[in-house]
Amino acid sequence: MTPAQTAPALAGISKPARMGDAHPSASADAARLHTLVLDSLEDDQAQEVVSIPLEGKSSIADFMVIASGRSTRQVAAIATKLAERLKAGGFGSPRIEGLPAADWVLIDAGDVVVHLFRPEVRSFYNLERMWGFGEEPAAAGGHA
Repeated sequence: MTPAQTAPALAGISKPARMGDAHPSASADAARLHTLVLDSLEDDQAQEVVSIPLEGKSSIADFMVIASGRSTRQVAAIATKLAERLKAGGFGSPRIEGLPAADWVLIDAGDVVVHLFRPEVRSFYNLERMWGFGEEPAAAGGHA
């Protein structure tokens, strides 16, 4: 089963947290995990990082983080370093899918689910829109 098949469509997603910030109602561990993920992505120069709070909207996680790497090599490196940092931070070994191809890598860290994409693959799947986060440009008709 692919990550796209397991992600239900939701509406009304609130604005993403800024780097290092956590959603006020998230548990302390989830907030610490979220901060570690965002800091790791920033350290590894992930592009277009978007954090979508899911607490109270979905039971799969408290946060979904979506980011891009410039190439499959960078996506794989970001995913590998994030997994190492999660383990070193006391969050155990996350489940990772898609690492050999590294077009779309899913990292399930429990309370935070991370999607890492090559830019072309990210624009094709457009998870932000599916989760009701991204806004359509006016020229596209404005239907969400």
